[in-house]
Amino acid sequence: MSSEHHRQLIASLYRQSLRQAKSWINKRDLYRAKAVEIRQQFQENLEERDPRRIHYLVGRTQALLKKYNHPDPIVPPQRPGGTKYERNVFPPQEEPLNEHY
Repeated sequence: MSSEHHRQLIASLYRQSLRQAKSWINKRDLYRAKAVEIRQQFQENLEERDPRRIHYLVGRTQALLKKYNHPDPIVPPQRPGGTKYERNVFPPQEEPLNEHY
């Protein structure tokens, strides 16, 4: 696994873990405690160099994310699936064709 690809994968797993926790925990202080715990778990394995162990840790993290997937996750309002997505969409700017009238 290339170094840059590995960094992106781990960062993606970390962000997914935080989003997952935010979907399950709605109180800010409890979420912050969970975020610190997640960060600590990622920091514990920061210096890991064994490819087999890294592969195991990535697989375990992906399995945990799948296991604790929220049925109704929090989605930012303007994102696809959000409450404001495609609300008040501007009409097309091109002129209508005469043959449609």
